[in-house]
Amino acid sequence: MKKLLSVVVLAIGMTVGLGGCSSTPRATPAERLAFYEAHAGDPVRSFRMFGRLNGWTPLGNSAMVVWTRPNEAWLLNFSGPCQDLQFATSITISHFSNTVTARFDTVTPIGPGISTVGRIPCRIDTIRPIDTQALNQSREEIRQAESAARQDAPPAEPPSN
Repeated sequence: MKKLLSVVVLAIGMTVGLGGCSSTPRATPAERLAFYEAHAGDPVRSFRMFGRLNGWTPLGNSAMVVWTRPNEAWLLNFSGPCQDLQFATSITISHFSNTVTARFDTVTPIGPGISTVGRIPCRIDTIRPIDTQALNQSREEIRQAESAARQDAPPAEPPSN
C-alpha cells in the first residue's frame, strides 16, 4: 500500500513539476492537499501544541498543515470553508491546556487584509498526523525526477523575429 502511495505521490509531483514550459509551475491547492493527504494517517482526536508553531501551510480554504516541531505536522480539515486563510500572514489556534481538539478548537486567520471585526474562526473538523519522514522522502524523489527531466529535455530554441 505504501508503495502505491509513493507512486501516486510521485506521479502527482511529476505532473506538477513537468507540466509547465520554461518556468516552474506551482501546484494548485487541490494538488498540494492531495500530496499531504497521501502522507496523513488516520484521524486523531487531538494533538499537543507547546509554545509557538514551527510553521503552517494553507491548502485552499478547506484544510491546512501546521508544523508543531520540525518533524511533527498535522493536517487540519475544516468543517466549512475558511475564507480568509489564503490571505493570512499569521494565524491563531485555540486550545485548552496546550491541546488542540477536533470539532472543538478553531483556527483564526490574521493579516492586513482581514478585518479585526470580521475575523471568522474556522472550526477544525478532523486532525490527521503527517508522516514527515515519508513526506520528505517523496519531496526528494520529486526533486530528483524534475532534475532528470530537465537534463533530458532538449535545449530551448531562441525566439525567431
